[in-house]
Amino acid sequence: MYHQGMALVELEAVSKSYPRRSGLRTELHPVVQDISLTIEKGETLGLVGESGSGKTTVARMILGLVQPTSGSVRVDGVDVARASAAELRSLRRQMQPVFQDPFAALNPRMTVLQVVTEPWLIHCDDERSPRGKAAQRTAAVELLMNVGLEESALARYPHEFSGGQRQRINIARALALRPGFLILDEPVSALDVSVGAQIVNLLRQLQRDHGLTYLFISHSMPLVRYLSTRIAVMERGRLVETGEAETLCAAPREAYTSQLLAATPELPSSAA
Repeated sequence: MYHQGMALVELEAVSKSYPRRSGLRTELHPVVQDISLTIEKGETLGLVGESGSGKTTVARMILGLVQPTSGSVRVDGVDVARASAAELRSLRRQMQPVFQDPFAALNPRMTVLQVVTEPWLIHCDDERSPRGKAAQRTAAVELLMNVGLEESALARYPHEFSGGQRQRINIARALALRPGFLILDEPVSALDVSVGAQIVNLLRQLQRDHGLTYLFISHSMPLVRYLSTRIAVMERGRLVETGEAETLCAAPREAYTSQLLAATPELPSSAA
């Protein structure tokens, strides 16, 4: 449930630059510039913009995979860039990513049982990790059922599934440690439209059932509007507009936001 005013993620004046060769010189190329935003517990913040706008870099900084050049990223009050190894380990139990390409995110040599139970082996010291093979299998079956898959999937390999089924497996793995926060980076852009709509509806149901907080990253404004509580619009590394989803889409202040609304088709009826 969305509880306004309870910030889970806070970005304050965050920038990220990478070195880039320019002739004989190496210059810093800004990818994200002076971003400040919050994600409240229980909400879905939609982060939308064209490819190259800096959306994924923002996600990677929240996850602690890259450090900001300046500014601060705090998750549950912890400064991610300055966190100790133990603090980062704890944070990564609480926040999990779901990536764009469902096949690339899965090890083709691992069965679904191995994929889903791997987080429990890595975080074996976590009290939420089931102990023993029998308990882990039972918990894995429950996870698969939550995402619409059958127990028979456990013995199979990723190549034996469709794209939509593989993304369901990724979501099941992301939920294994019972995190409160999922970062969904273009989770349906590699799927057919109708299959993507099914995954989006699954995400909505899981959020209701488990009280999850989402950062939902997409280039599709109608998709972000459908799933999000609030929307943040990025253009060329900058945050150009934020607001409540329906209000922003009904009366955008920025021309770029209007262009995004006009550039993408409406969702199919299965996701409406």
